[in-house]
Amino acid sequence: MRTIVFLGVNKSGSSREAVRAAANLGYLTVLLTDRDAFLQQRSLFPDVHRMIRVDLTDEEAIRQQLVMLQRQGRVIELIVSMIEPHVTTAARLSREICGTPLSCEAMERMQDKILTRDQLRGTAYGVQFASWDPEAESWESWTERERMPLPAVVKSPRSTGSKDVLKAVDEEELRAAAERLAAKYDGEPVLIEEYLDGPQVLVEALVWEGTARIVAVIEQEISKEERFIVTGYAVHTVIPDEWRESLPRAVQEIVTAMGMDLGACHLEMRDVRGGWKLIESNPRISGGAMNSLIEAAYGINLMYETLRLFLGETPNLSRRHVRPAFAQYVTVKERGVLQRVTGKQQAASYPSVHEVYVKPKQGTRLQPPLSMGHRYAYVIATGNTLDEARELAKHAAGKITFHLRSEERR
Repeated sequence: MRTIVFLGVNKSGSSREAVRAAANLGYLTVLLTDRDAFLQQRSLFPDVHRMIRVDLTDEEAIRQQLVMLQRQGRVIELIVSMIEPHVTTAARLSREICGTPLSCEAMERMQDKILTRDQLRGTAYGVQFASWDPEAESWESWTERERMPLPAVVKSPRSTGSKDVLKAVDEEELRAAAERLAAKYDGEPVLIEEYLDGPQVLVEALVWEGTARIVAVIEQEISKEERFIVTGYAVHTVIPDEWRESLPRAVQEIVTAMGMDLGACHLEMRDVRGGWKLIESNPRISGGAMNSLIEAAYGINLMYETLRLFLGETPNLSRRHVRPAFAQYVTVKERGVLQRVTGKQQAASYPSVHEVYVKPKQGTRLQPPLSMGHRYAYVIATGNTLDEARELAKHAAGKITFHLRSEERR
């Protein structure tokens, strides 16, 4: 039977919707997972036709499972992942086993922040950066050689979802942040780059024949507290006049510089005094609410069209409708154990609310956000204008309350 194999999936969001899309396309869906809880909660995954436990960090173990599936008569037509650590592994295996002509080398560059910066060095879209390898030189010798303007942003090249992205405003904070990440990642290089201010957008795109087709432009609302956390996403149904020519040109030139001929990507771009700078690049659709948000705005199921592209078909990116849409995420201000959630039904009853999603279950430990994974609910709303959609989403999200018990209490 025609089969699509997924390396990893989340319970919700874009990666899960990819599995549903594969099932709707008529494929047998096989999930290779290293999450034992999913095997114990098998009934929660009706769109996964077969679930197999495997260590996703062991490529040879994955190969063995793929060979076994083929011996059982499964015709594997695509191997894919929308989970950050496994995207390029899946693409490489799919190219090797299925002949899928994905741009694996470009995907690997996009996943490594230092490689991305190196690839854009000398272009208009690069930023001032340097990497410190604590295994090769001391901090003192590095600072004698490099002069990074402050404030600066310190990152692990492997960080995802705003984890391990730290802002430093002075030399003391810069050193502390760099040493902290070096220790956390066993002496791996640390990326240090200039801090840039300005409006930030996320561009979702599919690429084929070397041409980037922009599916959606989403402006991000960012919380600048202890971490950079995106708490709001606004779909620009019409690209603003000041961006109409420059943004598509920037996206195409970045995709070309990265060497992507066939694939999916999202680029986080910042408008810095009228010029675009690349903040992040990822060779996949954004996670969380993104697929649902785009569907609410345009009627396009981006996961469905992405799979069609990878399977050798031409995606249909025509808009079925155009509705301003906004996604508002909900976080908490204190640590604690979740006792109950109230307000979900009230939020869902608001006019033009497209979706309400609450992630944690009773007994889950919640905390103020240090990464995107610490966003615990979202509301997607549409409106006649973007301001109306934003207001609706924020009002509805404000009805969701997480009732916590202090962890000190017993």
